[in-house]
Amino acid sequence: MKRIYLDHAATTPVDPRVLEAILPYLGEHFANPSSIHSFGRENRKVIKDARAVIAGEIGAAEPSEIIFTGSGSESDNMALRGIAAAYRNRGNQIITSAIEHHAVYDTCKALEKEGFELTIVPVNREGIVNPDDLINALTNRTILVSIMHANNEVGTIQPIATIGKLLRERNILFHTDAVQTVGSIPVNVKELSVDLLSMSAHKFYGPKGVGALYVRKGVKLVPLIYGGGQEHNRRAGTENVAGIVGMAKALSLANSELEQNMTRISALRDYLIDNLLSGFEHVRLNGDRNRRLPGNVNFSFEFLEGESLLLNLDLKGIAASSGSACTSGSLEPSHVLLAMGICHEIAHGSLRLTLGKSTTKEEIDYLLEVLPEIVTKLRAMSPIYNSERKECSTCTLTR
Repeated sequence: MKRIYLDHAATTPVDPRVLEAILPYLGEHFANPSSIHSFGRENRKVIKDARAVIAGEIGAAEPSEIIFTGSGSESDNMALRGIAAAYRNRGNQIITSAIEHHAVYDTCKALEKEGFELTIVPVNREGIVNPDDLINALTNRTILVSIMHANNEVGTIQPIATIGKLLRERNILFHTDAVQTVGSIPVNVKELSVDLLSMSAHKFYGPKGVGALYVRKGVKLVPLIYGGGQEHNRRAGTENVAGIVGMAKALSLANSELEQNMTRISALRDYLIDNLLSGFEHVRLNGDRNRRLPGNVNFSFEFLEGESLLLNLDLKGIAASSGSACTSGSLEPSHVLLAMGICHEIAHGSLRLTLGKSTTKEEIDYLLEVLPEIVTKLRAMSPIYNSERKECSTCTLTR
């Protein structure tokens, strides 16, 4: 049976070249970088070099602006909680969007319970934040705005540079969750005018268990984890040397091959979207048709359950998802799709297919070969589809 992986937004395989770079630091070069002996000093220099590489790859002014973390989620938590604690004397309003990853969304909700004022700005039908809505939500109590660079479910790329410029003019701190974009599309913190940016190595063919947070020089940040002086006293804990080495190598490779991967993957994405739109009735492409990540395809299929669709694809050897991997066990429909105005019934029938640098046209053709049979079978089992096939009055699908 074929085995086809179309869930690269959840995680990516470690690039063999990255694995080669990591292996020495899982064996011979095992020392704690905080140790003062030569073994430790050698690894401390390795971390210093990796920090400089990552800073350069995202356009940071100084290597010290990079804080290594254990994941993208930790980076998000560190940014939100660190800024909230450091600037609480200035105000208490935090602004975010209705489609953020739960690492941001849930942290903001938790801060709201702790006394902060939370404002959630809406998105349009394509999942895009209107900068005017955000600016209109600002008050003299606003201390932080957090808007993701691109959505992990529907792939919509937000106007971060426009928002960043507007906020910089107003002296409002700006964080972006760039976990889905770093290594996939160009990311430069200066061009985006962001003060904080989160990233995660395993999204760009690096190892799991390591991430980073960019913090612009001069921005205060209260630590999330105490207990040591690592990361310039901003994040305690013995550094994951192997992971950090792998992250730097992976990002360097990803950016060096960025243009060719974007071109090839975008072409496959468009080929898949065109065939899905022309080959099925009662389907909707979720997210903007053009302003989306190169490898992201998200569709809603009316009159069926997304979970059943995934299980049947899995039986054919195809790995996909219905949304964020972090909420895969939830029975609730995607909060992202609901925020875009899609009703519960149709949101439950969503399918996310995310392509990577190893994806081939032959694999896409195989998907297009088996998917019609699966959809037909599942719709035949649907009492709604077999009755009047009434369209949802609140979110009619169009072909």
